[in-house]
Amino acid sequence: MTPLSYFDAFASRYEHYKDGRWCYEDGCIYRGLVLLHKATGEARWRDHLLRLTGPQIAADGALQGFDPDEFNIDNILAGRCLFHLADETGDPRYMAAADRLADQLAAHPRTQAGNYWHKKRYPEQVWLDGIYMGLPFQVEYARRRDRPELIDDAMAQLERALDLTAGPAGLYVHGYDAVRAQDWADPETGRSAAVWARAVGWLAMALVDLAELVPERAPLPRTKVLLDAVVAQQAPSGLWPQVLDAPGLDGNYEESSASAMFAYALLGAARLHLAPDAAAGRRAWEALVSTRLEEHSGVTRLTRICHVAGLGGFEGVYRDGSPGYYTREKIVADDAKGVGPLMMAGAEVVRAGLAAETA
Repeated sequence: MTPLSYFDAFASRYEHYKDGRWCYEDGCIYRGLVLLHKATGEARWRDHLLRLTGPQIAADGALQGFDPDEFNIDNILAGRCLFHLADETGDPRYMAAADRLADQLAAHPRTQAGNYWHKKRYPEQVWLDGIYMGLPFQVEYARRRDRPELIDDAMAQLERALDLTAGPAGLYVHGYDAVRAQDWADPETGRSAAVWARAVGWLAMALVDLAELVPERAPLPRTKVLLDAVVAQQAPSGLWPQVLDAPGLDGNYEESSASAMFAYALLGAARLHLAPDAAAGRRAWEALVSTRLEEHSGVTRLTRICHVAGLGGFEGVYRDGSPGYYTREKIVADDAKGVGPLMMAGAEVVRAGLAAETA
């Protein structure tokens, strides 16, 4: 099965991640479908997007299961598809829904330095995941609604977050606790201990997307430094380890979702002339397609995806953020957090004029 056929089959059988509630996991798939539609011009990707989002977005823009008072930055990500849907359909409900998400951000709690909390349940914490979940949406919304002050705010938050989470070898740690209340936080720096590949993947995608949205404002030199650091950690296989800066760590493994994120970011960076060429991104894409798309019982699936990882208490378990912690989380197949970024990488392959490799 070719990659585009796999994406089509996956979208056809996809069931909403959280029983139809508006969530970032669905948003990963929606983002992939948007980019595939833009890259190929094929109606099937738009049709999948309309079918999947249809039950979730009411005529007045209300979003199914969305509670702004949770102040969950993750819930913002899926809103990025709303701009494309508004353009494609002219239906006002999509921008009405975007307004609801922007209203959450307007009231979202912040650290004293001015960064969004990751969630109400994770107070005073900034995670790399949240940069991707919230800031590109905020910038795109600001451009649609002519709100330049929101771009100023997003760029200031991004620069601070990069400073606060700076890690070894040009990479970034997963999270930062502004009040040093968490056991996972270094008492002096507030930073978590490990460089988790998917967290850096979220950051890399955010930086590349912002470089495309607002190149005159994005931190292009810091983006290039991060991407160079990512390439330096790429394994001979073309993929990346779960704990990015510790390939020899006992239990470490090459993880698919982060590898797909880096493939997308590196291919996009090459298109935007932020990288000298697309070689590293191409190697990652080819490795994922050739080794991680596996057929089982007649169904092709993307394998070796970390199901979830985080910091602090969750479902009765305390996630201590140590390097070893990340090697112990469950590994699954066909999770949206891996398939969505692989779709995005596939769209970049098409845009690069390499459609024959994805058709």
